[in-house]
Amino acid sequence: MSVLAVRNVETFYGAIMALRGVSIDVEEGEIVTILGANGAGKTTLMKTICGLMDPEKGSVTLLGERIEGMDPDRIVKKGLALVPEGREVFPYLTIEENLRLGAFTRRDAIGGDLELVYQYFPILKERRKQAAGFLSGGQQQMLAIGRGLMARPKLMLLDEPSLGLSPLLTQEIFGIIARLNAEQGVTMLVVEQNAHIALATAHKGYVLETGRIVMAGPAETLRNSPDIQEFYLGKSGETQRGQKRWKRRKTWR
Repeated sequence: MSVLAVRNVETFYGAIMALRGVSIDVEEGEIVTILGANGAGKTTLMKTICGLMDPEKGSVTLLGERIEGMDPDRIVKKGLALVPEGREVFPYLTIEENLRLGAFTRRDAIGGDLELVYQYFPILKERRKQAAGFLSGGQQQMLAIGRGLMARPKLMLLDEPSLGLSPLLTQEIFGIIARLNAEQGVTMLVVEQNAHIALATAHKGYVLETGRIVMAGPAETLRNSPDIQEFYLGKSGETQRGQKRWKRRKTWR
């Protein structure tokens, strides 16, 4: 079952075209990753999907319904949750208050959802009455993911979940992402610069370069691609070379 279908989307920042005919698919139960260097258009794609930016052309379909141009709060009610870049927790509210805000579109009881979040993030339960601003970066990322879960999303978008985290914490966060997918069936679209861990966790992936999809395919296929190894996995040359245009590109369908 298709959860998300993005078709030929073009999105602009003023006169600058940030997305150039982007098309991606996310099926139910998948973890899909979007890879790309800084400025490739990854965050613009996320903002376009969740309604923070409107595409000039193309369509965004969530669970069979067109949502491009729809207000973000309506998109959340349709079943989409965003875990934003930089966490964006409310620092002066308690951990539990932050979590409850994740369920603001719902009218049913949320006690069971809180317990589910605390099951995956026990440190949040231990500190649930503390202000979120006192959490470490890794704990704030846990809180941001937990807040997203409180919406009971059909699709969760995660924008750079490893940003600013140590390698150990990155492993822990992606381990939890994998568990939520395997144990709770949460469908996820993950934007990530750490290609190693993103491709180790995802089922399939897309590579964005200057607003275009230049590669796509199963995660294993991408991991074994010479282009990905050279420009993102550091198998030959520096990974920063991935910020330059590739001289050769292959696309798997």
